[in-house]
Amino acid sequence: MHVTFPRLPDHERAYAVVERDDGAVYRLYGGKAGPGLPHDIMHFVVERELQIRDGIWGGIASGIIFDSMQHVSGRRPPHARDRSKELLATFHSRGLRAEVLANFVQCVAGLDHPSDIQILTLAATQLSVLPDADASVDPAEIAAAAQALQVEAARWARLRVGEELSYDWPRTALAARRRARARKPRVVRPYKKRKGRGPA
Repeated sequence: MHVTFPRLPDHERAYAVVERDDGAVYRLYGGKAGPGLPHDIMHFVVERELQIRDGIWGGIASGIIFDSMQHVSGRRPPHARDRSKELLATFHSRGLRAEVLANFVQCVAGLDHPSDIQILTLAATQLSVLPDADASVDPAEIAAAAQALQVEAARWARLRVGEELSYDWPRTALAARRRARARKPRVVRPYKKRKGRGPA
């Protein structure tokens, strides 16, 4: 999945162009455009860096169509709306986890050279709404995600109106296997008659 975030004039309604692997293209609308890193890029970077496959962007890649998405081009797969409803039915708790983690990493990104103790202390308060299994974090991974967020915020701040940032969402193992099968030529072996196995 390929996602493009255009830098629009300040205060216009921002959007991202989402080109899904199934061929459908959507506009995902967000908040107001401005020099600050868009919330959707923040989510994208954090979910990618922490390998969150069942968050907002993983959900979009797997077929979820949020209310803020408008179909632009490309043929939608059969029963796309039904598939989206099925996925949304189980999305809430995982989406909440992704939202909380993204906001947590954004807080860490606001610190200068955060230590492990600072990250864990912040996690104790920021992630307290999550179940214990989901609230466990690796400080090194969080620090790396926070640094990636700082880099993207700096890149975004340098954009002029009309420029854009683009990202590729990591393919799932299943999608990668499907594409590999589609590209790989089929091997056809010549038939060899076994000895002693003729017609009776």
